[in-house]
Amino acid sequence: MLAASFALAPALSRAFAPAQRPVGIQLYSLREIIGKDVKGVIEKVAKAGFKEVETYGYAPKGSFWGLSPKDFKALLDANGLKSPSGHFGFDNYVSTGNLDDIKAYIEASNILGAQYVVAPWLGENLRKSADDYKKVAERLNVAGELCIKSGLNVGYHNHGFEFDKFGDQTGLDILLTNTDPNLVHYELDLYWAVYAGHNPIDLFKKYPRRFKMWHVKDMDKEKKNWNTEIGKGSIDFKSIFDKASLSGVKHIYLEQETNYKPDHIGSITTSIDYIKGTLLK
Repeated sequence: MLAASFALAPALSRAFAPAQRPVGIQLYSLREIIGKDVKGVIEKVAKAGFKEVETYGYAPKGSFWGLSPKDFKALLDANGLKSPSGHFGFDNYVSTGNLDDIKAYIEASNILGAQYVVAPWLGENLRKSADDYKKVAERLNVAGELCIKSGLNVGYHNHGFEFDKFGDQTGLDILLTNTDPNLVHYELDLYWAVYAGHNPIDLFKKYPRRFKMWHVKDMDKEKKNWNTEIGKGSIDFKSIFDKASLSGVKHIYLEQETNYKPDHIGSITTSIDYIKGTLLK
């Protein structure tokens, strides 16, 4: 399996060429402005050069910033955008095992034409022990089975806490080793991996082709807790992108949560220009 992954590396690397690889954005980056003018913000996202968006914040029977899934899909279509994945709250499902929330997320995701229903966070009470992480993995597998029946996949997005150790394994190790690769895909937040002291390339080698999505988020050189525009921080993205074939990545999303210069739209424009002009060459 690993040898096959290496054999595919040249073709996969070419897929990162700017003309072939769309750049996306996690809309949480724009959380402070998108609720005030969703149509205007989406237009600016498209104008900046993004081709994909990742949603967040949708609740069962909810909306995307006041728009129904159908109307939000129409807005994306009008701006030449696709939404391959979305972040949805999984805590209630993990706690109870009740799949009703997941069914609602599947319905909304299928309306958007998405591919992934992503768990973006785990409440602290759900991740206190190795057994907690094993339970999460079990729940992700079950949700993955349901999603596949509807033409989707489940995803899991990390923060820093998944790198806390339980014996000789991190929480992320437990999740990766206890989830079926055919049922559960991972979205690696590159910033949080580096923040926790891990080289993303080492994760690609340890778990080849498990990370189908990335969050590309840079770390401010002076304040580790802050973000900055891609290319202006301390993360060596060039080396990471050079090993993209090991990851199996299909979608890359810019994310920035703090420290926007000169403003939100200016920051994301600077970042996408660097990604397309430097990292995807």
